[in-house]
Amino acid sequence: MHQSTPQWLALANTALIVVSGAFLLVGYAFIRRGRVAWHHRSMITATVFAGLFLVVYVTRYLLYQPKVFAGHGATRVVYLLILGSHTLLAVSVGPLALVTLRRALRRDFRRHRRIARITLPVWLYVVVTGWTIYLLLYSLS
Repeated sequence: MHQSTPQWLALANTALIVVSGAFLLVGYAFIRRGRVAWHHRSMITATVFAGLFLVVYVTRYLLYQPKVFAGHGATRVVYLLILGSHTLLAVSVGPLALVTLRRALRRDFRRHRRIARITLPVWLYVVVTGWTIYLLLYSLS
């Protein structure tokens, strides 16, 4: 049987996706101001941190026993609803982000903008709900 994930590792992993989300917001702010080069850098940084998150998450899953939510009743229902929506959208955000990035790198900005308008809010939702899941798992245990 695997041992439980050390809390510092779960926190570090969660921090990676939060940093990714922060760079998403910074990148969005840059593009709204016409700072294309800084937007590009921010979005690449967001993608790298999301990739690092995924590597650490999968490694953590393989090496450690997953943490089980300790709450009951209505709290558990809310947790499971957040976890379910988070999981479904987290699976979709990878391909969305890659297509969005590919279109930008190919300079297909019209199609890039169209999909980015979907990718950004989904990715941000995944970041916020990921942090929420971490807080619920480690503060209610």
